[in-house]
Amino acid sequence: MSSTGSRGTSVKSNVASPQSVSSVISLNVGGHIYSTVLGTLRKYPNSKLAEMFSGQSRSNLDLKGRYFIDRDGTHFRHVLEFLRGREPPHHLAEEVYQEALYYGIEPLAKLLEDSPKLFGELVGRRQFLARVPNYQENIEVMVRVARAEAVASRHSTVMVCVVRNEEDAAKCHEAENGLDSNKESIVRFGPWKASPSISDLLYCIKLDIESKGYSTSYQPHEIGKGFLMRPCEFLYKFTFTWW
Repeated sequence: MSSTGSRGTSVKSNVASPQSVSSVISLNVGGHIYSTVLGTLRKYPNSKLAEMFSGQSRSNLDLKGRYFIDRDGTHFRHVLEFLRGREPPHHLAEEVYQEALYYGIEPLAKLLEDSPKLFGELVGRRQFLARVPNYQENIEVMVRVARAEAVASRHSTVMVCVVRNEEDAAKCHEAENGLDSNKESIVRFGPWKASPSISDLLYCIKLDIESKGYSTSYQPHEIGKGFLMRPCEFLYKFTFTWW
């Protein structure tokens, strides 16, 4: 098999034509080099990976004639190990899961979805957040407000109102009326119909903001004056630290 390079140079392939399932295949996955047999890559016929080597699709070759996949190949070895009969390491469940989704290997994806880490994320946390109206949109609003307040400042703050039900929403509205700041700048979360508490949602907000690379912390907003000041159970101040 041969391929023509960008300068018109004919490059001779050093791998066998993908005809027999026992053919040895050399792979270049984003610069990571792997070797396996065609039967391993085709183990799950309905997968995207099997389709890549079905003979129906046109394969890309690198300058040494290896089959080239334009994707970060750091965790591809765990995909291969699964196809060879080994389970992936638990501490890399999230990373390998993304590879399983990309290559369309459904049995690997399902196996990882049952791992403790991904089960908690997919079945627990994400299912909860799906019940919080406009959650992802509110996270983006918080980031935009924080960035707008960051000019010539080490910290910027975003006020957040978190309520579980309509009754709490009415109480929070009363607390908002006592604020000096513009109520339009307050980001509101809830109500929601699920068991997790306000503290659980606050943890999720912090986790998802920090997953975007930001450093943030939060504390209850205090209302009242002097020794009568007390934490408000609905209003929280998120502080973004820039440097």
